[in-house]
Amino acid sequence: MTGIPPLIGVLAVQGDVREHLAALEAAGARTTTVRRPEEVAAVGGLVIPGGESTTMDKLVRAFGLQAPLRERIAAGMPVYGSCAGMIMLADRLADARPDQETLGGLDITVRRNAFGRQVDSFEEDLHIRELGGEPVRAVFIRAPWIEDAGESVQVLARVEEGPAAGRIVAARSGDLLVTSFHPEVTGDHRVHRLFVDIVRQHQRERS
Repeated sequence: MTGIPPLIGVLAVQGDVREHLAALEAAGARTTTVRRPEEVAAVGGLVIPGGESTTMDKLVRAFGLQAPLRERIAAGMPVYGSCAGMIMLADRLADARPDQETLGGLDITVRRNAFGRQVDSFEEDLHIRELGGEPVRAVFIRAPWIEDAGESVQVLARVEEGPAAGRIVAARSGDLLVTSFHPEVTGDHRVHRLFVDIVRQHQRERS
């Protein structure tokens, strides 16, 4: 059983689902989409993709996914959230709409659209020790950032240049991983390989 690649789902209610499926498969995982409550229990890990966080929140609740997702996250399921996915995993939002909810699990405060509108999207090289020596080309699209992080949260990357220098854009706490940027669009699969390794380790510890 140890040689079977882990089955990782991508939350498929909204956002760049196909790109994450392809990146996970390139990183050595089996993949499936998650749209229904019963599908949440079938996966060993989950990716919450980028998209529009308020829309994603509404659809997760409309499809009956909120409770099973919160239960599995609380039980320790590995989850990776990129951009809107990071917002969905945050315990707190700095500028949430009054009706907006998150799945939670990560002791962070996130500010939505912190870098500006679509026209303010940008790219930057980030040095992330956990991913090796070569810098990661990070693509930020209407991206959030982490305003503050609890003691249990490991900061993996900060913006290195410009007016937002020092802002946290990647973090991990246990088996939860988040990035402000979109590694699924660059062809660099190191973030996804890291997450696949997290899922594998989680399954070894549970077996």
